[in-house]
Amino acid sequence: MIPKLPLHSPRWLDLHGVAVEEVEKVLGAMASTGATDTGDEWKAAWRCVADGLLQQETVFDGAYAVLPHLVEVAAAQSPALFVDLWVDMGLMVTAEGGAPVPADLEEGFRAALRPAEQAAVRSFLAADSPATDCAYLALSCVALAGHHMGRTLWWFLVPEERHLQLVCPGCDIDTEIPEFFVDPLRPPFQAPGLPDPAHVRQGEHPWGEVAAALREAALGEGWEPFLRVARAVAAAGVPPETPGQAVLCLVAAMVAVKGTPEWAGREWARKLMLLTGCFRCPNCERTWTIADCLADAPGGAHPQDHAGQAWTIADWSATAVASAAAGRADAAVTGLRRDGSALLAADGTSRGRVTVFADSAPGSHEGVNSLAVVSRSGGPTLVAGAGDRGVVWLWDMADGRLRHDPLPGHPDPVRSMTALPLPEGHILLASGGDTGTIALWDPITGRPVREPAGNWLGAVSGMCTATVPDGRTLLVTATSRGAVRLRDPSTGESVGRLNPYGRPIESIAAVRIAPGHTLIAASDRQGDVHMWDPAVDDPWEPGAAVPLSKRALEELRHRVAAVAAVPLRDRTLLATGDRNGVVMLWDPATGAPVGDGLPPDGPGSSLTAMAVTTLPGRGTVLLTGSKQGRSLRVWEPETGTVQHIDLDVAVTCLAAAGSEVIVGHDCGVFGLSLTM
Repeated sequence: MIPKLPLHSPRWLDLHGVAVEEVEKVLGAMASTGATDTGDEWKAAWRCVADGLLQQETVFDGAYAVLPHLVEVAAAQSPALFVDLWVDMGLMVTAEGGAPVPADLEEGFRAALRPAEQAAVRSFLAADSPATDCAYLALSCVALAGHHMGRTLWWFLVPEERHLQLVCPGCDIDTEIPEFFVDPLRPPFQAPGLPDPAHVRQGEHPWGEVAAALREAALGEGWEPFLRVARAVAAAGVPPETPGQAVLCLVAAMVAVKGTPEWAGREWARKLMLLTGCFRCPNCERTWTIADCLADAPGGAHPQDHAGQAWTIADWSATAVASAAAGRADAAVTGLRRDGSALLAADGTSRGRVTVFADSAPGSHEGVNSLAVVSRSGGPTLVAGAGDRGVVWLWDMADGRLRHDPLPGHPDPVRSMTALPLPEGHILLASGGDTGTIALWDPITGRPVREPAGNWLGAVSGMCTATVPDGRTLLVTATSRGAVRLRDPSTGESVGRLNPYGRPIESIAAVRIAPGHTLIAASDRQGDVHMWDPAVDDPWEPGAAVPLSKRALEELRHRVAAVAAVPLRDRTLLATGDRNGVVMLWDPATGAPVGDGLPPDGPGSSLTAMAVTTLPGRGTVLLTGSKQGRSLRVWEPETGTVQHIDLDVAVTCLAAAGSEVIVGHDCGVFGLSLTM
């Protein structure tokens, strides 16, 4: 039993930052959560208490009375339930400010640290946390073990930030390295030395299981010496005398093992390994370990002798970026590049053909900004494209030749298109303009079924086709002002509305959940994702639509720019892509993520287009294009295979049918036949 201040003691009235009634509420919620082994009911109650106990870096004395109670309850329950508690406790024990531990509370507080450490380590081993959260949990485990590198919790390390600020232990000058956190696929410096084997923690400790888990870690070529250091630190029990560099090796390795998705854990682990290097202060010109610039060592930091391994601001950025670029160059060897009318592998062999569509450059600096594929049973497959001159182009996919003269009529640039299959087998082409015009075309004759007609709802930013259980097929249009309308395909008139919140829509897609029933998925300008059921008349009623897991989106820091339906053998999933090129798959029936997803593209290759197709003999593939990166990625979700294609054009839009991928770019349109 941990010594604790009784809940009925009047001593609680003297403590700051908490009321005993709040503690009782948290303990009750924790017990309830433990009884069901599920849920986060306790978190709201704990958040209120934690915010009172810890403000910025000040810990109030009430924390030393509260924590023994919470540790005793949480340590006896399922290890994955209370991750947030252990992270907050790590922050509290490493905070610099606050009152000292009161004498009458010190015994209970000190006694709570050991079971807290054991429970935190068990939580780490049991929980699959997002990569960043995993880093905080690993550092909290280190903090609860009593090592000073737990202080790094307060540096708020996040993968999205590339800079790092260091404080020179010799002259106290702050130095910011703007391009610190890049992903070096190979180590840019040697691993720190193994810790002194004489420094071994006495008594029982929970770190042996961590050392065993690290044997399965693999960060790629050259990283094994860093992992060897990490295993040695864990096996020794993280004794306080361990050099900070070695402990940071352990933290990074822990993130590699347990961070999710797997690719994110390994990428963030490699970035964290950069903290194990050395740094030369531009002011005093002495060399220090980066670990000593993050947190004060118990005996004080000491200048390093091996200045040859230390980097200044300039060569840190240059070396790290070059290391990352070298890794990307190696990855590109297995990719393809466009060379005239052929796709070539690294060895020069042909891996597909390129068909440049006739007269596909509308003569504008914006090129082609929307595409749609129109497939007819027993007839030709056509590609429609539009530039910024208000005309629609139709090509035969087989040879890239124009089927008709350009179809004029839009008084504004055409921003979106979709094929609109009708129940009787006829197919129309819908197009939406920059000022809200909507037109319907017969793609075979090239004649308008409905002349372009404007509306006041804003630029038509997206279009798709919805089917509802009563047998109707509807055209769905979304606008930059947030108006999402269901339209009669024969007239184009609105027959229903979605998106009651009215956020401006960036991308929209239809996701089939049953024969004759599709849901509508959309991403808005803020990066949030919405799911709607077009079969429900009231836009506030969800019907069969299930929202994506808000917690998963927040944990992954996934701000969505594009959505697409991904039909697999047994179901259709929803794909969401963010600007960094990360693509996640979601089950529309549950709103939960499926699999690890597609890792981010290289720096400077932000996602600008996404499409899905099925390659003969290979199943479903998802295509992502980059305008800035001038490239294409082909991802097979069921196998995880990723193919990079260097196109040397700025990709603006994508469409696909079978093995044919249509690329709209800043100068026109071409087709790729993917035969690899």
